[in-house]
Amino acid sequence: MALRWWWRCGVFSCRAPPLGSLPRLRPPGPSSRTPPSPAPSAAMCHFTQRSSTSSFPKICNIFWRFHHTSTSHLCSCSKTVSDEKYQDPFQLGRKDLKNLYEDIKKELLVSTAELKEMCDYYFDGKGKAFRPMIVVLMARACNIHHNNSREVQASQRSVAIIAEMIHTASLVHDDVIDDANSRRGKMTVNQIWGERKAVLAGDFILSAASVALARIGNTTIISVLTQVIEDLVSILGCPDPKVHEIAYQYGKNVGIAFQLIDDVLDFTSCADHLGKPTAADLKLGLATGPVLFACRQFPEMNAMIMRRFSKPGDVERARKYVLQSDGVQQTTYLAQRYCHEATREISKLRPSPEREALIQLTEMVLMRDK
Repeated sequence: MALRWWWRCGVFSCRAPPLGSLPRLRPPGPSSRTPPSPAPSAAMCHFTQRSSTSSFPKICNIFWRFHHTSTSHLCSCSKTVSDEKYQDPFQLGRKDLKNLYEDIKKELLVSTAELKEMCDYYFDGKGKAFRPMIVVLMARACNIHHNNSREVQASQRSVAIIAEMIHTASLVHDDVIDDANSRRGKMTVNQIWGERKAVLAGDFILSAASVALARIGNTTIISVLTQVIEDLVSILGCPDPKVHEIAYQYGKNVGIAFQLIDDVLDFTSCADHLGKPTAADLKLGLATGPVLFACRQFPEMNAMIMRRFSKPGDVERARKYVLQSDGVQQTTYLAQRYCHEATREISKLRPSPEREALIQLTEMVLMRDK
């Protein structure tokens, strides 16, 4: 749910085909490693607006946009597509993200000690900084493509800081909505300070991010605050609309894949390893990818989805059905397809270590276990 800012849901339609007409995704055969076609981006409204999802037809529209693409149009996520030497993405971007959390705390100057304590609690430097990493790598890749500059501009780095602030604020708010008691292996802000103060902390972080965004001084950047962060880096570093679109498509597809894997981990990881409660979406009455795939094998789940798993035992039964079905596997294949699409898009940029690192990041998304 915290990834809703990855892409612009507003341009998508939420109309769904009848459940019986939905195609079944199948694992690749022995002669092919190409994953099945991904869901429609239209359906990703479910992922970006879960809390407002109110009907099964909307939920069922989760998977069907792209028609099957020939293998020749795909780029393998496990191989780079140029002779550029591979570098670990986090190592490659580390220089640009040095003192990231210290700089974020400078943006969060407050007179109230308790509010500062809440903000510092999340910005403890222990996060993966996955989104800022993508921002600085995308900035470098676009700069290299545009004018062969390998330097990240100060304004681009500011976007990386803002990205992490927006993301963290969304985590704080999500934990309130989910009534979560743990995040990243420790108690949530809402459990320690209460829901009202947690909402206030999340709002404050968002407002500080907005101030930092305005300080960049680019009216176009401010106007696209609601768009994916990769759009911002493109506009700052390169005036070419084609590059803007490449960055947007990469970010959108990686974001969807990340969310799909997040939904898989909700069923396959234990709470201690994941760092947050499992089966959280089921408890909120939400049907994610594994559930929707599972209901094709267990039609009795349809009624549970319609009543939002509200009857006693629904959550446990639904989880059992998912694990007995191929819902987890099918959702993983779907995430793989989105990562292939992200790789295909980013491969349109001029070869560079940063471009290859962005390709490697798509594989990391698929392989993560928490």
